[in-house]
Amino acid sequence: MLLKDIRDYQILFLGLFLVLGIGTRDWTLRPELIGVVIATCLATQWILSWFAGKEQVTNLRSALITSLGLSLLLRADHWTTMAIAAAMAITSKFIFQVGDKHFFNPANFGIISALILTPDAWVSPGQWGEEWWYGLLFFGTGGMILQRVGRWDTTAAFLGSYSLLEAIRNLWLGWTWDVYWHRLMSGSLLLFALFMITDPRSIPNSRIGRVVWAICIAGLTFILRNYFFVSTAVFWALFALAPLSILLDVLWLAPRFAWQEKDEEVGEKLLTQHS
Repeated sequence: MLLKDIRDYQILFLGLFLVLGIGTRDWTLRPELIGVVIATCLATQWILSWFAGKEQVTNLRSALITSLGLSLLLRADHWTTMAIAAAMAITSKFIFQVGDKHFFNPANFGIISALILTPDAWVSPGQWGEEWWYGLLFFGTGGMILQRVGRWDTTAAFLGSYSLLEAIRNLWLGWTWDVYWHRLMSGSLLLFALFMITDPRSIPNSRIGRVVWAICIAGLTFILRNYFFVSTAVFWALFALAPLSILLDVLWLAPRFAWQEKDEEVGEKLLTQHS
């Protein structure tokens, strides 16, 4: 049975990753902290939507997706830190927007906010290890969603350009190729490339804009990781270059993504197939 909304698949897959990660990676993540993140995201979304007079106040799918993303990537010792990250993530959607479109990825904004504002927050880029089956799982589930929302170009541009930069560096330093694959086969990197950088509501609307934007993020990630030794480079790069999407939307005009329109398109296809 197919789910009605594309976001339902995201919720299903991210929830699966969370259960799988806790069960197989021995993460130091307490269930009560997950509960705090989910409750804070949902409550903040509902309250701010009500104050803003949004039509779909009760549609909390995006907030739930944000809470699952934070639970997968962010770590903290105190529940207050997770609550701050969750509240900042959802609030960013209502504050930082141009033309009724927010340009910061909510989960990424929450992660960076926690890293800056609190002393006990951290992100472990290597928490997923480098097992090949994690990569297949991420590509399979992420690919299913990207095919439906039409954002494969963003992932391809990011991973392609970042892989190329790392390959050039590997050749320049004369390292063996096992070092190269070690740097690329990171579950967190794939999770970022497939589920975070492709958020259709906060990235450039046009295809050329998304490609340029993703290449810029890959370049900044490469610099931060290899010359400033920032282990969380991908998150800082996305945060720093998020406002660039505003300029790219001005340079290359294109219709803004809408979940409702995509859902209607899927429904029409299903009706056609069964008629």
